[in-house]
Amino acid sequence: MQMLFFENRNFYYITMLRDPVSRYLSEWKHVQRGATWKTSLHMCDGRSPTPDELPTCYEGDDWSGVSLQEFMDCSYNLANNRQVRMLADLSLVGCYNLTFMNETERNVILLQSAKNNLKNMAFFGLTEFQRKTQYLFERTFNLKFISPFTQFNVTRASNVDIGEDVRQRIEELNFLDMQLYDYAKDLFLQRFQYSKQEEHQLNRLKRREERRLLREQRAHQWPREEVAEEAVTEDYNSQVARW
Repeated sequence: MQMLFFENRNFYYITMLRDPVSRYLSEWKHVQRGATWKTSLHMCDGRSPTPDELPTCYEGDDWSGVSLQEFMDCSYNLANNRQVRMLADLSLVGCYNLTFMNETERNVILLQSAKNNLKNMAFFGLTEFQRKTQYLFERTFNLKFISPFTQFNVTRASNVDIGEDVRQRIEELNFLDMQLYDYAKDLFLQRFQYSKQEEHQLNRLKRREERRLLREQRAHQWPREEVAEEAVTEDYNSQVARW
């Protein structure tokens, strides 16, 4: 029997965040095509939520063909604020039991927990900043990807034409995700700027060291050249004397 030992391995938590409106529209299109999360147990504090704690938004096998309006109208749709819920420690708020505390207190705790966990992760990136995400990933884990990341600005979500009122409604449904994304974007750009400055400083020190070594190398070469020149002169003078 093969046995695996992990005690000497390092495991790192990483994640990717996305603009909440784009992410929400993308999930809607995904569900509209028949995707479900039926196999997800939603485990929290050692148990799955009861049907009363986590009702479904549809009857039948899936929610194929759901309109955006229907998708938004389901108040217990797990697409709402999904990024905060996935990052936060749900046990702090009684998991999926909405009667555990009042909604305002629950939201404050969830958002702060998500921010803390995001900040303490080894790495996180943003879908909207692929090249910067690649740069930070490579700097964090000291590796290089074979090819550069590609920024796809045309997605299924971007092809959805929505009005300003619908966009505002999606932002309201995902108000926690909106705050988390603002926080994540600010932190991400700070880390990127710091890494760039650090890289620039290291390169400057490296060039300075290279110039120092070059000066030392030249200093060791010059005496040998002078000795060689003196030897040639002495040899010429001795030949003249013999002539």
